[in-house]
Amino acid sequence: MEITIANAQKRRLETIDIEFTDQNTTWFDDVDNHNGIYMITDIKGCLLISEWDYSFPILISDKSRKDINYDPKNARELKNRYELSTVF
Repeated sequence: MEITIANAQKRRLETIDIEFTDQNTTWFDDVDNHNGIYMITDIKGCLLISEWDYSFPILISDKSRKDINYDPKNARELKNRYELSTVF
């Protein structure tokens, strides 16, 4: 499936082809209790963080689900850190 993402390293929007599976994605059912984070996905040595809204998922280089302990709160903190330093 093709989706548009915000690439934090390149500081631009881009379209990628990705397949969300149980092997590469962790979904969070109760979005309200997970700071709006809907899913986190490992993709080619990067971490894709998606929210339950209309914002673009953000791709963060050199991070993985394991690096943030599969935790949506850690994902939110990481996403906020990159959004503050990156203007799209």
